Amino acid sequence: MNHMDFMNTAIEMAKSTIGQTRPNPSVGCLLVNNGRIVGMGAHLKAGEGHAEIQALKMAGSEAEGSTAYVTLEPCSHHGRTPPCSDALIHAGVSEVYVASQDPNPLVAGQGVSKLQAAGIKVTIGLLEEEALKLNRMFFHYISHKRPYVTLKAAATLDGKIASHTGDSKWITGEEARKDVHAFRHQHDAILVGIGTVLSDDPSLTTRYGEGLSPIRIILDRNLRIPSDAKVINDQKAETWVITTKQAAGKSERVFPAHVHVLEVANPALPIEDVLALLGKREITSIFVEGGSEVHGSFLEARTFQQVITYIAPKLIGGKESPSAFGAKGFEFMSEAVDLSIESVERIGHDIRIISSRRTS
Repeated sequence: MNHMDFMNTAIEMAKSTIGQTRPNPSVGCLLVNNGRIVGMGAHLKAGEGHAEIQALKMAGSEAEGSTAYVTLEPCSHHGRTPPCSDALIHAGVSEVYVASQDPNPLVAGQGVSKLQAAGIKVTIGLLEEEALKLNRMFFHYISHKRPYVTLKAAATLDGKIASHTGDSKWITGEEARKDVHAFRHQHDAILVGIGTVLSDDPSLTTRYGEGLSPIRIILDRNLRIPSDAKVINDQKAETWVITTKQAAGKSERVFPAHVHVLEVANPALPIEDVLALLGKREITSIFVEGGSEVHGSFLEARTFQQVITYIAPKLIGGKESPSAFGAKGFEFMSEAVDLSIESVERIGHDIRIISSRRTS
């Protein structure tokens, strides 16, 4: 194995933890001594040992003189755990390969500087593109103090998400619906509007992998959520109901312990204010599965980074059948949001298109 092989292994280890480290990034670490892997680790959960610490524990005395391959710059500050850069120095690691530097102001080059000051050779940028993609949601959150937003839609070939009667079960096949659970698992939270709760009464849980269940976020301007809704009663995941200060002030409802009612001052409940609130609560990413109006609100506010669209080989037709993005929409084509298609893949009988928003 060569340097790229070792770093690729560390990246694959980090990928296995996506969706369970909130609000921390996913990180993998490999320790190699004389061409032999002596330690490996991944950060599994906030508050627990970081990837470097896990690898050092496994390596024991063989960490001395070894080379470390880390997907993200080792931390240099005391947070919930001690600095990883100090641990690598004390263990006698001789060389460190870092895939990407950490934009977190608490680190931001300081981890590398500390290692270099201790006489450790540091190489930055090995498989950097892969590492940046791995933690793109974390990097966005650190840079903007807002969660990374993924909009998910399932539509027919003519762009409809339901019939004119509101019937939407099921547009896509079972394989595509299972695929959605993998993406739910990768995000901190799942967001829908109150309309989706009233019409479908979804559980908004994930049947994929282990770790933390995504928080369920309901946009509910007038606090209309039924007391018998699954997200209120099933206790399978934490539920946040975001409403207006006015609606919350008038309500005397008492919710179960796993349900939290959060207030936004603006009675229009603008998406920008919602994202600011979630950012303050360390939500680094949200998976939006709302209806046409919720998606339209994110589109008009231009507050999203990724779109995942499942297209079913079906036709519904009808002027009254809703499309994936509602609200008022833009007046001119020059206002349209440009996307860059990252992948097109067949999932069962359906097609999945993953696109990212172009920022320039």
